[in-house]
Amino acid sequence: MLRNYIKTAFRSLLKNKTYSFLNIFGLAIGIACAAFIFLWVENEVSFDSVHQKKDRLFIAKENQQYVDHVFTHSSTPGLFGPAIKAEVPGIANVCRTSEDQSFLFSKGDKAFYATGIYAETSLFSMFTMPFVQGNASRVLTQPHSMVITESAAKKFFGSQANVVGQTIKVDNKQDYVIEGVVKDNPANSTFQFEWVMPFQPFFDASPWLQGWGNNSLHTYVELKPGVSPETVNKQLYNFLPKKLPGAISHVFLFGMKDWHLRDVFKDGKQTGEGRIQNVRLFSVIAWIILLIACINFMNLATARSEKRAREVGVRKVLGAGKKMLIAQFIGEALFMALLSAAIAVLIVLLLLPAFNLLVEKQLTAGFNNPLHITAVLLVAVVCGLIAGSYPSLYLSSFNPVSVLKGIKLKDGSAAFVRKGLVVTQFTISIVLIICTIIVYQQIQHVKSRQLGFNRNNLIEMDAQGNISNDFARIQQDMLNTGYVDHVALADHPTLYDGNNTSSYTWEAKPAGSVVLISRRYVTPEFMSTLHMKLLEGRNLTIADTTNESGIVITQSLEKLMGKGSAIGKVIRHEGNKTASTVVGVVNDYVYGNMYGKSDPVVFLSLPLDHANYMYIHFKPGSDVEKVVASIQSVMKKDNPAFPFNYRFLDTEFNKLFTGEMLVSKLSRVFATLAIIISCLGLFGLAAYTAERRTKEIGIRKVLGASVSGITGLLSKDFLQLVIVSCVLAFPVAYYMMHNWLSSYRYRIDMQWWVFGMAGLAAIIIALVTISFQSIKAAIANPVKSLRNE
Repeated sequence: MLRNYIKTAFRSLLKNKTYSFLNIFGLAIGIACAAFIFLWVENEVSFDSVHQKKDRLFIAKENQQYVDHVFTHSSTPGLFGPAIKAEVPGIANVCRTSEDQSFLFSKGDKAFYATGIYAETSLFSMFTMPFVQGNASRVLTQPHSMVITESAAKKFFGSQANVVGQTIKVDNKQDYVIEGVVKDNPANSTFQFEWVMPFQPFFDASPWLQGWGNNSLHTYVELKPGVSPETVNKQLYNFLPKKLPGAISHVFLFGMKDWHLRDVFKDGKQTGEGRIQNVRLFSVIAWIILLIACINFMNLATARSEKRAREVGVRKVLGAGKKMLIAQFIGEALFMALLSAAIAVLIVLLLLPAFNLLVEKQLTAGFNNPLHITAVLLVAVVCGLIAGSYPSLYLSSFNPVSVLKGIKLKDGSAAFVRKGLVVTQFTISIVLIICTIIVYQQIQHVKSRQLGFNRNNLIEMDAQGNISNDFARIQQDMLNTGYVDHVALADHPTLYDGNNTSSYTWEAKPAGSVVLISRRYVTPEFMSTLHMKLLEGRNLTIADTTNESGIVITQSLEKLMGKGSAIGKVIRHEGNKTASTVVGVVNDYVYGNMYGKSDPVVFLSLPLDHANYMYIHFKPGSDVEKVVASIQSVMKKDNPAFPFNYRFLDTEFNKLFTGEMLVSKLSRVFATLAIIISCLGLFGLAAYTAERRTKEIGIRKVLGASVSGITGLLSKDFLQLVIVSCVLAFPVAYYMMHNWLSSYRYRIDMQWWVFGMAGLAAIIIALVTISFQSIKAAIANPVKSLRNE
């Protein structure tokens, strides 16, 4: 019996090649899309799973209360870690680390830039970072020692087997001894470094870290087994105010399980939002695309029912029961679904490199993983059952007497279901088209907003080697190239949102008012290099470096200082007891959060030995390759010990939209695929309709009907369904996008034409799909069709 069913399934596939192809290929695309999405989802939800103590690992975060908001960040005072380990019960271990640092590493004639952190040795006992060389308990014991990753070891030492005990020069100043080599951290791990250096020498050389008033370090906490983080958080709440009277900060522990997916805070409280929203969104899209593919199968199977009516009638006369027929047709659906799954696997293997480029990950298909194989089979079985359920019930219900007598089958209920399924397909597709357009508009809206500075034609470099000490000469050599018009130094990146304080006061400041103000140390050329507009007063000068005597502020800070001009007013910094006079006011500019309003800024004249970044603005219209080559030649002459390394500021700016860009790119891809899958089904239904009405079309042509008239007749019913889909899709898309946009402070207003354009696009796409079959049927010779009929 089973053998006969398999033979029947094969014969049915071969007999109806076009419909078989549309069914199998449409479902294969759907399964492949779902596979890509679920591989991405798996990578996201397994973030940091490599760490065995994940459930007991936390990072200390601070809530700082200001006038109109609570600012949540992950920086803590330098003394915080050892203090809580000694004074707060339930804490098993603590690790302090610096922010990422980039240094030049040289070995012989090789020189490389590498990024890493300063960290306490507890890093390797708290977090799972297996050593391939060296011993975790004996590393970072000397001031000039380090641990590196396997990839860094290959970069620094090539194919050398054992590198423990080898030395490498850092920033052309000091030799460091390699004490250990750890495995590379997985790409879906929070920790991404190439080297780790001892924390204590870094701490001793940074006096600003040795108090309670400066937040510059990350503090990681491991709790003892069974200890509740809520209990520890109660003890941490007033920990900082006790150490630093008047502090507006309260510390709490934030669990590793939420670092990647649920890291959004509002008014000091975790919202449960973050990348988890994208995970949920794309998981839903995966199932929706599978549903669209299943709808194709159901539509085409029921549409072709008349072709199999006699087969069903004969089987029933020969004793086949309804259950047996249902089992046969569901079996055929499962067979086709499994065939589609096999093709989907090939598609995934072929297109995974391209998908990795799209999502900027290194995903692997992992079909040697039993879980992945099981998932593919499960998806295929579910799709087969869903796709084959209605057709099997419909086909098995035929009356054998009617079909064998040739009485025309009533198609009412099946036709209604088919129309409903087509409407569902195109409703989903139109919603995806609208969402894709609005997401793209929102990203472009934010990227094109007035930033208060010019990010174009701007190169950012690390101020390493002789750049600070020889800045005047380097600056002049840059200008002499003829391509560069401005050069400046700064202590922090332009787009950086840290280095802020609430310690500034002024005469008219209301009592009890707490305002977060960012500090930026820059050279006098900084404003002109970034094309920031000086609204009042003068720019900074080298003379302002002494005791921070003169400062430039942004317009928003001037407004906070009271009515009238701020020029000549005095601002005091309570931390270092300095008093500075406002000598200039510049326009506000956007940094950090591109969707919100940035904090006020104080610009101070930069001592050259504090410079960390150099900014170079080249003339508009210049050949970029020639600009880079000329700058490289200057740096090779003036800073020869350090390889030329640069980045464009507009590229760094675009990196701030990684999450939104991912949503935009994937939504475009999946909207396109949803349309393609829907059109495959529509193509098959149009072909079936034209075939079913062959005799009618022949008679109409004989009676004088035109090709355009017949084409319109065949297309009308399908276009009506697409129009109904538009009516249903518009409110759904509006609701979804309204909720999505509401999470952004700086956002677009949805325009009616977006919905109209999406609907029109769907109608045109459907019309093109239908027209092929309609025109083919309309131009057929009526003599042949009537003779055959």
